[in-house]
Amino acid sequence: MENSILQMFPSAYREFWLRTAKEQDHLQEIRLRAGRPIVLQMDGREVFLTAQGDFTDSLARACPAGEREISDMLEHICHYSPYAFEEELRQGFVTVAGGHRVGVAGQAVLGSDGSVRTLKNISFINIRVSHQKKGAADRVLGRMYGEGRLKSALIISPPGCGKTTLLRDLIRQISDGNPYGEGLAVGVVDERSELAGSFMGIPQNDMGMRTDVLDGCPKEKGMLMLLRSMSPQVVAIDELGSEGELKALGQAAACGCRILATVHGENRRDVERRFGLERAFWERLFGLFIVLGKAGGKCVVRRMEEGEGGA
Repeated sequence: MENSILQMFPSAYREFWLRTAKEQDHLQEIRLRAGRPIVLQMDGREVFLTAQGDFTDSLARACPAGEREISDMLEHICHYSPYAFEEELRQGFVTVAGGHRVGVAGQAVLGSDGSVRTLKNISFINIRVSHQKKGAADRVLGRMYGEGRLKSALIISPPGCGKTTLLRDLIRQISDGNPYGEGLAVGVVDERSELAGSFMGIPQNDMGMRTDVLDGCPKEKGMLMLLRSMSPQVVAIDELGSEGELKALGQAAACGCRILATVHGENRRDVERRFGLERAFWERLFGLFIVLGKAGGKCVVRRMEEGEGGA
């Protein structure tokens, strides 16, 4: 597993990053900002790196990221052909082998219509380390079924509380089959390559034997494409964010599909206010609402509530 971190860096830098790579299981983010200290997020806390690549809590001992280091790393990630990755860079991130996502920021180059054509002079990199936690859905799986039939479910969670990890494992277990129900064909629209962590179209995470992944496609369009082309029994998306996406979910449900989705929020009322839709609408669409949060620094399921729909 450590090689999936090390391979993001040119060989000349790998000795420096070796200690970090060995702690991959505890690592959430690596942030490099030109001229600023390298910052790691490990087990929910902030850690700096020394000039020798060791961990430190002391800002005085923290090693800054160099402009050349960031430039070399980006060229390496793009296989020394940044034009081949221009579309991904325009979106602000590149997904690499291992499912890790490399976010970038710098100077935007605009097209004649004002849209972002690409980024240049990239001076900021944020590596979001991909983790697959098999069994993460065990705690909710039994409530996902009623009389052997899968319910449609909405996972509500503030940022950083494990909603993507939970959804990923639900997809895997629903696809493969589990003690509560037989395996189902799952269609996943992975707009930001975070669920499957696809690299060159191949999921780096285990999404289950009956899962089809549409990578890098807008969720609203992707759901309709999957309905037409792949005949899914279940449609899954991460981070429901627009009325168009919600409408597409409704179309999937009307076609007989079960739906799995996540959305940012502290509770159901947050979601209702955000979309301006009454509680009864959500009740009709979903058979289960799973609300996540944190307790004692750990991600927990705060509550599960039954709905009327999708069962």
